Amino acid sequence: MSILRVPKLGPIVGHTTSHSCRLWIRAADPGDDGANLSDDRRTVGVITVLGADGKPDENRTYYFRLHREFDRTGTFNLGEDTNFRIGGEPAPLEPDTTYRVKMGILSLDDSFENDEVVDSPSLMEHLPKPAVWAKELAKLPSEAEATFRTFPEGRVKRLSFLVGSCRYPGILWKRKEADNIFGPMLTKITSPKDPQNPPRFVLMVGDQIYADMFNRLIPFGLADTYEEFQSRYLEAFGSRNMRKLLSAVPHYMILDDHEIEDNWAQDRIRDRQRRMVFNLAIGAYMSYQWSHGPRTFGRLLYYHFECGGMPFFVLDQRTQRYKEDIHGELSDNHLLGRPSLDATEPSQLDRLCRWLILQQESKGNLPKFIVSPSVFVPNAIETVGSDQRKNADDSWPAFPTTRRALLQTIVSKPIQNVVFLSGDIHCSCVAEISFKGNDQASKVRAFAITSSAFYWPFSFADGDPAGYVHDSLAKNQEDTFDVGGGVTMDYKAFNFAQDDNFCQVDVNLNDPRRANLTVHVLGRDGGPVTKLDADGAKMPLKPFDLRLAEI
Repeated sequence: MSILRVPKLGPIVGHTTSHSCRLWIRAADPGDDGANLSDDRRTVGVITVLGADGKPDENRTYYFRLHREFDRTGTFNLGEDTNFRIGGEPAPLEPDTTYRVKMGILSLDDSFENDEVVDSPSLMEHLPKPAVWAKELAKLPSEAEATFRTFPEGRVKRLSFLVGSCRYPGILWKRKEADNIFGPMLTKITSPKDPQNPPRFVLMVGDQIYADMFNRLIPFGLADTYEEFQSRYLEAFGSRNMRKLLSAVPHYMILDDHEIEDNWAQDRIRDRQRRMVFNLAIGAYMSYQWSHGPRTFGRLLYYHFECGGMPFFVLDQRTQRYKEDIHGELSDNHLLGRPSLDATEPSQLDRLCRWLILQQESKGNLPKFIVSPSVFVPNAIETVGSDQRKNADDSWPAFPTTRRALLQTIVSKPIQNVVFLSGDIHCSCVAEISFKGNDQASKVRAFAITSSAFYWPFSFADGDPAGYVHDSLAKNQEDTFDVGGGVTMDYKAFNFAQDDNFCQVDVNLNDPRRANLTVHVLGRDGGPVTKLDADGAKMPLKPFDLRLAEI
């Protein structure tokens, strides 16, 4: 007899459009506590759509695959006919509409000789019609439920979303603290301050887990086996508040270094031990993060998506990062992959620049968001004035060739209202980027928003605002960047905050002449982060407005 179970992990609401939503779950496996499963047992996902009355729709109940090669995880693209699916016909979802689903795990008593059977139509011979599970799915507890709202169709004038990064797991009794901030984030979704413009999705821009709890040089807490990487995800995504948040709103994720190891660059895979760690880390990443996101470029990890007509390009800055410097020349470093040798084999940088050009041509001056796990600006004070120090950095200063090529595209086309969204540095801030050298360059406006960390208990050791350039033209902070062709880039950074935080970004295009982004830096209680003045008194950090070029 087959038994319907609650997912071991999930549901996670992933890539969403105006007519579809990708939903993710993971089954228990024989190694999980209390699973009591045999190694040869097959598991299948089951999903049903709930009506407004909470009753399941038998005509929208489906089976879908859970992959052993992806740690018994699987996704179902509700609204699209692109699934391994057994059940009713797919029906596109309605735009800007709230849906509820229940998802469960069906463990099959019948053992099959190989996974091919599970992939083939002959599986129908072993399973009843999925509609028979609809009522059983509806009875599963709330942990098996996901709620999401499809994206609006066409261009909107207002858009809100949440962004953040860096969730240190906590040690011993501190593990609950590491989960606290996701409760207020959930409240922002379920009880928004502005019900007419609720946050539409969450961007998690790196270090969703810490595979190396300290750093790569300290063996304690360093994940270097499949089971250890798996446990990091089970602990992080299974924590009480985060699990609820993941099932309540679309999520878009990208890795940074701690999904692999501290300050990772691809040159390290020349070492046999590190190559093994990388393979384990990326296997786990693809199972738990990549699989429920967009797959714009096949199995490559970077991607793009849209919400309300506003475009986002999410960069992979780790698996394509090469920091060779083998001849002492900075030009040997590449942040977005090595340069293409053939026009038919574009690099990530090529695709990013082409995407920016297409967005400017098709959408005009609408904001164009680039998710860059490494901070674009501001740079660290310690990098100022020394190429050697820049080259030792873990962010954009060490990759001037990549940065110059990107900025030359932005300035020469010209591309307005590029907004970099970053994390990583355990400190939040906003920055305004300016160019000079000719009339065209001086009119280009660009911005950077940094949100970090969800949880980082060592503020005394990392993230001090005084460690970052506030004005690239100020004395002892000089950080002007030569874009080429007589054009230079400078920036000013504001609203630094070191406490645990996430950001809510509100885009307001109601008045094209005064279009703006408002950045709210929110803390562990969901309210504004507070700072201490010279007398030690607390003062809330006010929202910061970034004035866009006219839309």
